[in-house]
Amino acid sequence: MSDNNKLTPEIFNAEQDNLSKLAALFPTAVKDGQLDITALREELGDFEEVGAERYELTWAGKQAAKKLSQTDVPGRTLKFVPEDSKDADTTQNLYIEGDNLEVLKLLRQNYYGAVKMIYIDPPYNTGNDFVYRDDFAVSKAESDEDEGETVDGERMVVNQKSSNRYHANWLNMMYPRLKIAKDLLQDDGVIFISIDDNEVENCKKACNEVFGEQNFIAQLIWQRAFSPKNDAKYVSSSHDYILLYAKFIDGFDIGRLERTDEANARYSNPDNDPRGVWSSSDISVKTYSAENDYPITAPSGRVIEPPAGRCWRLSKNSFFERLQDNRIWFGPDGNGTPRIKRFLTELRKEGMTPTSILLHKEVGHSQEGAQEVVSLFNGQGLFDGPKPVRLLLRLMTLANLAEESVILDFFSGSASTAHTVMKYNVENNTSHKFVLVQFPELCDDSSKAAKAGYANICEIGKERIRRAGDKIKTEIESANEQVKLGEEPKKVPDIGFLVFRTADTNIRWTHEAILGQMEYDVNMLSDKDRLDFMPGYTDIDVVYEVLLRQRDIPLSAKVEKLGIGTRTYLFADAYVVCLDDTITASLVEALAAVEPTPIKYVFRDSAFDDNISLKDETIRRLEAYIARNSGEQKKAYTVEFI
Repeated sequence: MSDNNKLTPEIFNAEQDNLSKLAALFPTAVKDGQLDITALREELGDFEEVGAERYELTWAGKQAAKKLSQTDVPGRTLKFVPEDSKDADTTQNLYIEGDNLEVLKLLRQNYYGAVKMIYIDPPYNTGNDFVYRDDFAVSKAESDEDEGETVDGERMVVNQKSSNRYHANWLNMMYPRLKIAKDLLQDDGVIFISIDDNEVENCKKACNEVFGEQNFIAQLIWQRAFSPKNDAKYVSSSHDYILLYAKFIDGFDIGRLERTDEANARYSNPDNDPRGVWSSSDISVKTYSAENDYPITAPSGRVIEPPAGRCWRLSKNSFFERLQDNRIWFGPDGNGTPRIKRFLTELRKEGMTPTSILLHKEVGHSQEGAQEVVSLFNGQGLFDGPKPVRLLLRLMTLANLAEESVILDFFSGSASTAHTVMKYNVENNTSHKFVLVQFPELCDDSSKAAKAGYANICEIGKERIRRAGDKIKTEIESANEQVKLGEEPKKVPDIGFLVFRTADTNIRWTHEAILGQMEYDVNMLSDKDRLDFMPGYTDIDVVYEVLLRQRDIPLSAKVEKLGIGTRTYLFADAYVVCLDDTITASLVEALAAVEPTPIKYVFRDSAFDDNISLKDETIRRLEAYIARNSGEQKKAYTVEFI
């Protein structure tokens, strides 16, 4: 019985998850855990196709990219780095160092359907900014080994425009990451992707396939430059794009913008309406309806028909209701085409509909983003092309964040997203959390960053978050000193973050795929530890590795050592991990008394000396003790072993 409770090395089985979803929709198409293609075609009507050709985006390596998104990461985990973390005991924010594809797979179990907003600023594929493997990224110095095909048997992308797989290489990098990103989004979640002309067409087609063309919202245009470059060969490019997709567009409501003084100035009150200033809008629409095609007589007596091919947006009854309420305007002489009056007092509550053009005067430009980094690092420009905070603030507004949303950025770069989340929380009195992922790409030895003592991009990003957070805290504390009697002081937001790094597993999984990859000296461990763990492990490392296998539990969940046994931990106030060498009746009774009753207990295998009956006895004792302590016969909990 107990062997079925063995904790597995797999983080997330994407194939099984998709099969379960398919079985829920089409039960006859899944038989004995296998997909029956014929039955699935029958469920879908099995219509004969006219031809084999279909409209789709295809490229060399696409099938491998699809498969890559579904493979697991056996033998890998995330290791907590307390010395690099800030406010580790209280923060809910994460900074993760490692290849983002590997990290996304490791997070898929914990953050499945939990992320409200994703923002990424991936390599634009300009011909010199893209150095990537599907398994890991490399520094520019390493990339000089090869122009772009293989290194040590693994495909490596050093994506020169001369490469015959120039676009394919970029798509093979992006596609699996987008597939997993979709899994992480909430049903009402959205993703924003910064991109330029080099790959915007391919990026949009790939997103149409991954997210569904019906979930495309907008291709925003950001005016990143405010002055032309006179040395441009043909046209001075002044903009980038930001693609916006919803996971399910029907469940997403876009955030509205605060009204500006400039927008409000367009309202007036020429007829002295007591409801205040107003503006008028067209009463006709393109979508024709015979019911809404009727003549209207203006106060001057002129009969007005809808424009050719159009009709009125209001039914006849609705029109006359608004006419009686003085909400129809025929112009100052009463002879104009009717228009609907919209009062500013009513529109203020709704906010302004966002537009697809993001002007630099409203959301900042690239130089503003660079200056924000310079100001934090004492006049040093350590990073190229950081996005301005104002731009990301606008995107967070459009995302329509809830009270405690998770915002993910897995091409973190200079950590502008973290800076923006902290600032957004201050301005809106919210408690949103960020999850940043960045590969620790080495800084070039001749760069300003290296000369300033930063070894890689992650070191710059983490330091920016620290400095931006401290600046925000200082500004709030200074402002609170000036708070008047009766006013509420501002709260300092969560400016901390937990740091994790990708690493080899800490658990000696009894799994051929894992054991074949691991080389270690068993003599480095004690007799019992060598049965369960890898050299260099710590108890906390093991606890977090167990945490990665629990759905819906964030990696920021609180972990505390219990005063029970010698090596027993509690995380998320609901999961007990007992790493004690020996399990005794008194220890089991103490664990059963933890309140509230944990959802899961995890023990180490070697504590039972492979005695299955002792495992079963432990489970029976837990059940008996819990029933006695709680006065209930059954509690919903499980027991697993590592």
